[in-house]
Amino acid sequence: MSAGFTEDDMRRALGLDLPAAPVQPEVEAAPAKVAPAPKPAPKKVAAPAPAQSPAPKKRSGPILRVTMRVTKVFDGEETLFVHDSKDLSRFNAEQEAKKALAKAGFKYFELSSIVSVD
Repeated sequence: MSAGFTEDDMRRALGLDLPAAPVQPEVEAAPAKVAPAPKPAPKKVAAPAPAQSPAPKKRSGPILRVTMRVTKVFDGEETLFVHDSKDLSRFNAEQEAKKALAKAGFKYFELSSIVSVD
């Protein structure tokens, strides 16, 4: 199966062996003076802006608002609980609201509504 190609011929054919740049003969000339590199100027640091009350951030995209009536004890005083979820799934939004209820210490709940808010 030998076609008579050498390894160098195959490398050149595949483009793996790029020809070396031609070597320029050194010319004896007076050594050029190298200018020292300029020192970088110190960077200016901007003073922090005065503390202002942050503007409320508007959420991007639709959200689901879950509304529930909750109590801490069975047949106790009911409280209206509202949770906003960025999830588009009603089931996942309800699960997020239940987790938030548990963190807030509420034990009993009744789902009132799940509404899309834009």
